[in-house]
Amino acid sequence: MPSRDPVRRFEDILENINRIERFTHGMDFAAFSANEQAVYAVNHALLILSEAAAKLGEQAEHLCPQIVWADIRGLGNRLRHDYANINLIRIWLIVEKELAPLKAAVNQALQSLHDQD
Repeated sequence: MPSRDPVRRFEDILENINRIERFTHGMDFAAFSANEQAVYAVNHALLILSEAAAKLGEQAEHLCPQIVWADIRGLGNRLRHDYANINLIRIWLIVEKELAPLKAAVNQALQSLHDQD
């Protein structure tokens, strides 16, 4: 069921992107993959982020059509149900390449929602 509070869900996504940025600051893939706490924390933040995306439902696609929300939701399913087979290189590529555009889109969506109020 879509969230009745899309602002809160977008804020959840943004908050967890910010956490991931803090958790991985100054790291490269080798440092990340060798740091059990960072890997666990990033996976957990991605799980929360994907759950917020699921709760947004079609609101996410409407407000951020440039983002492939199905992939974000799918990542959550993999983290929940296939966690033993998560590819750390793929997680790192998400951190390095996909979070910045998502963050920009979410900030834009939040601005749009605030402007509507």
